[in-house]
Amino acid sequence: MNRETTSASGVPLPVCAGPELVAPGLDERVGRPGEFPFTRGVRAGMYRERPWTIRQLAGFGTAQDTNARYRMLLDGGSTGINGVFDYPSLRAFDSDEPRARADVGRGGVAVDVRDDFDVLFKAIPLDRVSVSLVSSQPIGAVAHLAMFVRSAEQQGFDRRSLSGTSQNDFLMETAITIAPEALPPAGSFRLACDLADFALRELPRWNPVSVSGYNYREAGADAVLEMALCLAHGRAVARELVRRGHRPEAVLARVSFFLSAHNDFFEEVAKYRALRRMWARWVRDEFGVTDPRAQLFRYHVQTSGVTNSARHAHVNIARSALQGLAAVCGGTQSLHLNGYDEAVCIPSEHAAMTALRTQYVLLHETGVAKVADPLGGSHLVEYLTDELEERAARVVRKIDDLGGVVAATESGWVHSELAGTAYADQLAIETGEALVVGVNTHLDGDDEQPALFELPDGSLERQTARLAAVRARRDRAAAAAALDAVARACRDGSNTMPAVLAAVDADVTLGELGRVFRDELGRWEFPLW
Repeated sequence: MNRETTSASGVPLPVCAGPELVAPGLDERVGRPGEFPFTRGVRAGMYRERPWTIRQLAGFGTAQDTNARYRMLLDGGSTGINGVFDYPSLRAFDSDEPRARADVGRGGVAVDVRDDFDVLFKAIPLDRVSVSLVSSQPIGAVAHLAMFVRSAEQQGFDRRSLSGTSQNDFLMETAITIAPEALPPAGSFRLACDLADFALRELPRWNPVSVSGYNYREAGADAVLEMALCLAHGRAVARELVRRGHRPEAVLARVSFFLSAHNDFFEEVAKYRALRRMWARWVRDEFGVTDPRAQLFRYHVQTSGVTNSARHAHVNIARSALQGLAAVCGGTQSLHLNGYDEAVCIPSEHAAMTALRTQYVLLHETGVAKVADPLGGSHLVEYLTDELEERAARVVRKIDDLGGVVAATESGWVHSELAGTAYADQLAIETGEALVVGVNTHLDGDDEQPALFELPDGSLERQTARLAAVRARRDRAAAAAALDAVARACRDGSNTMPAVLAAVDADVTLGELGRVFRDELGRWEFPLW
């Protein structure tokens, strides 16, 4: 068996699927759109009732640069903000930290203090525009949310009116991108749950966790491992928040997921359908929750960056359109399409607008938004949905046997699995078993490299000057006392968010908060195997 006869995740494929592939009991497994187990979608009328949220990723340079991009996308038809932060900001380092300076404003926007959020969201109606804070590592996500809330309140918005999502995924710090001086998995998971605990109490329209299956996939996971890690992680967060005293219905209605749309069209459609079914059944069976709103598997999808090629970059427009089509056929509730030039640079305005308009082609011109679950009932899709469910369930049981997703991360198992699948994929490309246009086949013709998007001049200098000005103006004793309070919260086990909010008020910087978390919760390196 090879990749010509299996799906991308190794599910055997027939030449032509027939009813013999589909196990008995299909009606019970599939149901109707908007009904348990939600295999066919979260609403009866799906996109006739509400189109998916069109949420393009944006972030580069300084807050001022990114604010202009946010407003360009909103003016162009984007219906939500998907704001990404640069690498130092994700990892809670200040922009003037020597190890951080080379990455300031690259891959995302640089933020260091609450003032940056004032500029980042200037003239944006935060009570009407949903904001996704793509701050994946909890060590940064806690501070980012505190700065966002304080900035919004400063601009006159009630915190209870703010809607959006914190990515806030401890695996991003400990198994996916491995931050310098990473927190131990248990410490990072604790901070993630502190943020979620605070949001459940104070921000009724905020999704405090977006389990980042997308990034697991970009790190090498196949569809099955992406599904299993999402489910195991989502379960762990839900259980911890219930342990902290929240009602299961309240928790489950606010846990969200972030998934990849990869190349294998039918497998991707089946993946979304299987995840909805598996989550709904687990919610019902473990917590006895019957409220449909709490049984829904709620998720955002991004097309796969790792599948894009630098050579013949305009072909990436076709890749992203087809991946987006899979996400829509699978019933996504929110979608981001990558810019065609993202294999080589931050998306240019042309690439960003092309991706945005491609979403409207999917919505208005293809007809797929007119019918709920348009591929439901296909022998192939139903077979793949069942197979992915069974295979992902086996991996979830393995994670449970290891002691849960935190213990599985501490042991190095998660990283080992990711590395194994990533190696197999790369080997398949290098040996020609897997063909990728512009990478190992169809290399003819001129290399159609797009013009590189360049960061605005002086981003680093402007950001470090802003940081220096805030440090110079603040009450140093108040800032030191605020940091001491954060350290005490880390030590005594109380929720750290109230102390972090007070620290933001005292103009404490992101890097200073990061140092306190590392000093109090420890540093960690994943085990080698």
